[in-house]
Amino acid sequence: MATAAKIDQIRTIDPEEERAFMDAIDRWMEREVIPVIKHHDHNDLWPAELVEQMAEMGLFGATIGQEYGGLGLPATTYAKIVMKISSHWMAITGIFNSHLIMAAAVERFGTAQQKAKWLPKFATGEIRGGLALTEPNAGTDLQAIRTVARKDENGDYILNGTKTWISNALNGSCFALLAKTDPKAEPRYKGMSLFIADKRDGLSTGKKFDKLGYKAIDSAELVMEDYRIPADQLIGGEEGQGFFQATGGLELGRINVAARGVGLAEGSLRLATEYSQQRETMGKPIAQHQAIQLKLGEMVTRARAARLLTLDASEAYDRGERCDKEAGIAKYFASEAAVENSQEAMRIFGGYSYSKEYDIERFYRDSMLMCIGEGTNEMQRIIIAKQHLKENQI
Repeated sequence: MATAAKIDQIRTIDPEEERAFMDAIDRWMEREVIPVIKHHDHNDLWPAELVEQMAEMGLFGATIGQEYGGLGLPATTYAKIVMKISSHWMAITGIFNSHLIMAAAVERFGTAQQKAKWLPKFATGEIRGGLALTEPNAGTDLQAIRTVARKDENGDYILNGTKTWISNALNGSCFALLAKTDPKAEPRYKGMSLFIADKRDGLSTGKKFDKLGYKAIDSAELVMEDYRIPADQLIGGEEGQGFFQATGGLELGRINVAARGVGLAEGSLRLATEYSQQRETMGKPIAQHQAIQLKLGEMVTRARAARLLTLDASEAYDRGERCDKEAGIAKYFASEAAVENSQEAMRIFGGYSYSKEYDIERFYRDSMLMCIGEGTNEMQRIIIAKQHLKENQI
């Protein structure tokens, strides 16, 4: 089994520094982001100016080590940033979330030369991208991928295959891409390798998906046709380690998705709270009706529990502990909280919830993705149960 190179995973931050950073995020959201959300979401437009601003703030290097030019933030701080942004617009967090999972694969498993070459450019956002795992016939079952990488007589790798539902596919320039270097290997995971796949001849963008939600960030196909990359872009320099390298970042990835779920749950609650105090029926604000108070009480509880579970998983990650169960619990609960809170908020808004003039319809459209992305919630429950049983054998 592949093992990660030792990096400083136990990270801390001065509380004052964290508060200052969060205040900066607040000001940026108020000044630059909130005024343009509807325009980009309704027209499914890539937010180029916001992306450049995120790069200037260091968000593309948020979890990359300071020795490579990143911010080196602990997972707890990073989760809070994602929560805050997602409480207004979840989609743009995907632009740097996917990128940072790619960066984490290189930082944890790459050779010294790969880290020195790629991580500084990832940290500044000069090179941006994401994770290329999913294929038309392989989602949760990664071992079913069909993309093949074969070495030629020059020692380069030639890749052929198709990846799908790849975030940042159109506007990204580099991807951590999973392929089979030994299609006949048994068990199958032993024949898989992870590559740093930068855009060049042979790697093209296929179909862009017209999605229900998660607008403005591009999700599309990547097509490899005799796509040639040098051997030094095999992450870690050893074939057969790709499955563990790809899944090794799932703890942080699931914490990220959980944080997005928290943001959606808290944002839905904020919108419902404001509207219920403005809308009147029977001579009083609907917030004074017991039926609405029951909904709000449940929404408050779900949002708070989701936040605490996500921070619990983040703190375990920052301590360098194994936290696949904690990350799975957080991802499962927070994503379901996002769906339930957005649905309840839609009911509180009534007919107006169906109007695109109101933000709540976007929260409703975006929330369901959290139950699917980074491992379905059905899979999360299986992971949680297996870990629980392992810890409580009789």
